[in-house]
Amino acid sequence: MGHVLVTGATGGIGTALVRGLVRAGHQVTAVGRDVGRLDVHGIEADLAEPGTLAAALGELGDVHALIHCAGISPIAAVADGDPDTWERTLAVNVTSAAELVRLTLPALRRSRGHVIFVNASPGMTGVARWSAFVGSKAALRELADSLREEEAAHGVRVTTVYPAATATELLRGVRSTFGRPYDPDRCIRPETLAQMVVWALSAPADAYVSELSVLPTPR
Repeated sequence: MGHVLVTGATGGIGTALVRGLVRAGHQVTAVGRDVGRLDVHGIEADLAEPGTLAAALGELGDVHALIHCAGISPIAAVADGDPDTWERTLAVNVTSAAELVRLTLPALRRSRGHVIFVNASPGMTGVARWSAFVGSKAALRELADSLREEEAAHGVRVTTVYPAATATELLRGVRSTFGRPYDPDRCIRPETLAQMVVWALSAPADAYVSELSVLPTPR
């Protein structure tokens, strides 16, 4: 058990993840906005402004894992997506993840720790009206793969989690905008996905899961 930093901790998946980590005996620090309403230690930070994260985090002490769960998913055709849409999406979904990794790497190297990136649904690519989101998640995958190669010599583990449809208010809103039905009973429960992430974090010393695709059980 150890100290885990979690972004996106106030979202549907993030809230379940924080609870699951606490139940498993981890010390959790939530990083992001409005984290004061959580029952764990929080660091107020704006992930849309990655350049401010160093000052927000300060001295962290020991860190055993970083879980980047934060993400935004604006829906707009390429013809309608202005630079602010792209910049904000990439900042929250990718650049802030890279900056948090950079800031925590000294501690993660000391602890031979674990970085977990929560990505998009398995195999997602080329979705009309969702280019900023899908593009950011492709970049997040490449960040994970590069980091895994770079930090292997330091014993740092890197895992990408690809969750299929998960029953959150964010998914409800996305499905509504796309004009698609939303049935939470056909989705992964956030608590179930959280258990899978906690499981990945608890891998034995000699092996770990580098990529984890999570699907709802067929009904």
